[in-house]
This record gives sequence, C-alpha cells and structure tokens, in this order.
Amino acid sequence: MTPVVILAGGKGTRIESIAQDLPKPMIKVHDRPILELQIDCLSEQGFTDVVLIVGHRKEVIKNYFGDGSLRSPVSGLPFGVNIRYVEETEPLGTGGGLALLKGLVAEDFLLLCGDIVFDVDFHRFLTFHRECRAKGAMATLLTHPNNHPYDSGLVVADDQNRVIDWLHKEDKRQWYRNRVNAGIHAIALDLLERLPGAQKLDLDRDLLKPLVKSSELYCYDSSEYVKDMGTPDRYRAVIADIEKGIVRSKNLTLPQKAIFLDRDGTINRPNGFIAHPDEFQLLPEVTLAIQKINQSGYLCIVVTNQPVVARGECTLEDLETIHNKMETELGKEGAYLDRVYYCPHHPDGGFAGERAEYKVSCQCRKPEPGMLLQAAKEFNIDLNASWMIGDSGSDIKAGQVAGCHVAGVGRSPAASEEGVSWFQDLSSCMDFILGKEGSGSKYEFRKRIKGANFRPS
Repeated sequence: MTPVVILAGGKGTRIESIAQDLPKPMIKVHDRPILELQIDCLSEQGFTDVVLIVGHRKEVIKNYFGDGSLRSPVSGLPFGVNIRYVEETEPLGTGGGLALLKGLVAEDFLLLCGDIVFDVDFHRFLTFHRECRAKGAMATLLTHPNNHPYDSGLVVADDQNRVIDWLHKEDKRQWYRNRVNAGIHAIALDLLERLPGAQKLDLDRDLLKPLVKSSELYCYDSSEYVKDMGTPDRYRAVIADIEKGIVRSKNLTLPQKAIFLDRDGTINRPNGFIAHPDEFQLLPEVTLAIQKINQSGYLCIVVTNQPVVARGECTLEDLETIHNKMETELGKEGAYLDRVYYCPHHPDGGFAGERAEYKVSCQCRKPEPGMLLQAAKEFNIDLNASWMIGDSGSDIKAGQVAGCHVAGVGRSPAASEEGVSWFQDLSSCMDFILGKEGSGSKYEFRKRIKGANFRPS
C-alpha cells in the first residue's frame, strides 16, 4: 500500500489562541487532534504505512500516537497504523524535511499537510496520479475551489490538467479560476533524488513550482472536503461542517447531491449573448445564494448553453476568461463553484463568422440533459436528490429529463411550466430548498473510526 508522509512539525502561529503552543496537527476538534482525524481517514481506506515529519513540540505527538499500536484516548480503539518518525533537529520549513525521507520510502507516496481536515477518496486520487506519471509527472496536487482564493496560491492548468502556472498571493492576477492547492500531494519517489541535503525549503515555491517549467506537475481537481485550520475563523468553520455532517458526506465514494445552475439570467444579468468579460455582471443576491449552497453540502455546478462559440462571436479562450471573471467575482465574497460545464454548440446556421465544427445537434445543449449526466458521472451525483435551477423552459426541461427537482428564477412561468416553483431570485430559491429539508440543523454523524457512532457535545 502507498506510504503516507504527513508534515506534522508546524507551530500554529496564526492560531495561537486555540493551539496554546501545541503543534498544529494536535489542535483538537471535539477532543480529538486533527492528526487523529487524518489517520482515521487513511486507515479506513487501507493506508497504514505512515511517516510523520515532526519538529516543534514533537514529544506531544510521539507520546499521543507512539508507533501507531496505541489506542485512542477518546475512542479507546487502536489507531490501526504503523507510524515512523522523521525528526527535524532545526526548523526546515515545509519542504526541507523531505530530504530526510531517503531510504524510508520505496515508492511514490502521499504527502499531506498536518493542519488540514479532509475526507478524500485517496484511491481515486492515486489512480489519477499514476496516469499522470505515465505522462512524466513528478508530482500531482489535489486542487479545489475555496472561499478565500484572493489570499491563496492559484494553480493554472491546461485541458490535460498539466500545471502551466502557479500564482502566489503577491503575483499580479486579474480574472482567474478558483483552483487552489489543498495541501494534499502525490509525490514521485524520483523527486527525492533531486533534493539537496536537509536545509530550509518551502514545499510549494522551492520544490513543486519549479516542476511547472519542466511540465512535470499535474493537478487533480476535487470537490471533496479539505480545509485548513490556519485561523480561528477557519477552525470554527470546520467545527460547524463536522457537526452538520458535511465533511464525511463530500467523499466521492458516497453519492453526492448538487444544485445545477444556469448561467445567464440566473447568476449574471441577462445581457444578450455575452462575448466579452466587460459584459458579465453578477445579479444581486447571487453571491449570498451560492454561499448558502457551499455551506449546505450540495455541490454547486453551472451548466450553460453558450452558442456564441458556434456563432463565431466568442472563442473558447474568451469564454474561459468570462468564466474566470465569474469565479473571481464570486470568490471576492467567499463563494465558489465546484465546476462549470458549457455547451458550445448551436445547430442553426446563417451567422457571419460561424464555426462549422460547432454547428451540430448534440446531447449537451439544454433542454438535452447531457451536461447534467456528465457531471453525475464525474462527481458520483444522485440526480434524484439534486436540483436544476434556471430562468428558462429549456433549463426546467433538462432538469426534469435528468431526474432532478427543478425550480425557476427571475420571471413568471409559461403555461407549459405549471407546477414548477418560481422565485424572484436565486437567494430566495435557495431559502426555499434548504428550508424544505431543514438545512442547518445539527444531526448525528459518524465518526471515522470503525464506524462508531458519535454525537458532538
């Protein structure tokens, strides 16, 4: 089984009010250290070979976990892993300690930051990494959207998920896709041979980002739950997500539920066929509505017809820029999209500059359900537990054919849409949907250890 290396030497400077001089991985969530939550998730999936790189207050970690054969003081159950330690005698940053792994791991390994709470299907991630290794990858990042992209490093990738740029907070950027390194990596064993001796290094800037230039870095986009606990506000947000059962439910081995959103007239002001970013403006209350989706446990997925491509009015690159503006504007207010699907086709001809390769009948152009079905396949979505929301009859029809619940926003329904609930805007629509299922109430969730039941205090 693939070995796992966890960076467990962090000091937790930004969260001292909660950490109380503990190593960051030992910050407790309902009396259990973050590191224990990580080990539970890994051991449940069969990853039992664990190497902890420790430094600050290392004795706290070693006394708690030992070699992995000890029992959890909270559950009384064995940790169920074999733990080895790499001890830094001086701070080596987030990357310098990897040089100490030489001879301890014999194959590609998972590398995890020790201050994140996650629930990820690691088998799925590693399958993707192996496919990237065949293309020459030295490392694969697990990437995701988050609610603070403006202060995060942003990963830019091509349509093969090969990373072509990595923008740090201080780098100039205008419109960008909300794609952030989550702190979970798959690392090729060969990369260790390139490392200098133990010295202070930054994992992202000194070891991983240089792989962009050599086309050896790839990214795996995931909607699964990964959040850092770097500030008191983020710590409290994770606690709330655990109590609502969201952390566990986002693992892609489990059926997901989604809110599918049309774009024009649902997210942005209807402005004819938008062909330039300057023409794109978010509707009022949309950011608040998408925040509600993000906090509910639903995936938030855009499915939009974009015939401007087939009509020759907008290139795919232009459309990507428009969607990047959408993600940027949402991210400024703490909202994000899990994925954007679009149909570039349009069957009718007669437009100046039209592109023949897109003038076809297809299964992705709404009212056909193709985009929803593709999303369901890629995200393991239960369509019967999901919603399609839009401002037109074609949106409603696509959702109905796919088997989703449906709702309309922004106008009065046509006679053919009788029986469909319509709302003034997306925010009021989400209040209806979430209120209908009692969203926000605390309920029993399952602790990862051996399926034991656990009710938060």
